Amino acid sequence: MWLRRRATPAPAAADERLRGRAEKPRAEHGAEAPSPWVLRFAARVPPGARVLDVACGRGRHARLFSEQGCAVDAVDIDAEAGASLAQVPGVSFLRADLEGAPWPYAGRQFDAIIVTHYLHRPLFPLLAEALAPGGMLIYETFMVGHERFGRPTNPAFLLRSRELLDAFGPLLTVLAFEEGVVSLPRPARVSRLCAVRAAGDAHLRLDAHR
Repeated sequence: MWLRRRATPAPAAADERLRGRAEKPRAEHGAEAPSPWVLRFAARVPPGARVLDVACGRGRHARLFSEQGCAVDAVDIDAEAGASLAQVPGVSFLRADLEGAPWPYAGRQFDAIIVTHYLHRPLFPLLAEALAPGGMLIYETFMVGHERFGRPTNPAFLLRSRELLDAFGPLLTVLAFEEGVVSLPRPARVSRLCAVRAAGDAHLRLDAHR
């Protein structure tokens, strides 16, 4: 693995959009173990924290934070995602079309927001706004160059180099940023970022919750 580091309802319509997004690797990611990138920062999210899992799939990260004692909101367009999370304590599932309907969490804030294997650029500023002061964004998805490994291949679903950093750097304090090729759970070229929303003039505690 090599990396570059820096220490960014209408059911019918929703069903149609779900079918039309087969290019995106959405259905299977919830069946995998949690992302190592998410695990790297998960310990910084304390019990009782409010967590939003965006495009949650089968809920691998909703389950992770539920096990940590967090209150988790999980959202996905796929109703099967909700069924898979129905018996998970501390998880509230919402079926919503994040690309064709208004942002369903307007006015709410979260202590952590998790996004993996999903890209819809108009959500970037909404995600930053939905972080509570001191809240953390953990984002990881595919980037340009992933085409040689498989789907997605459509540039609309692939981050450009430094795109996460350019999008979130002006809005949040970036803790970590990496781009490169990973081998597990399967070869992929990814971009990933962890950033926090500043809490007034308070100093950022790099060892928080460790």
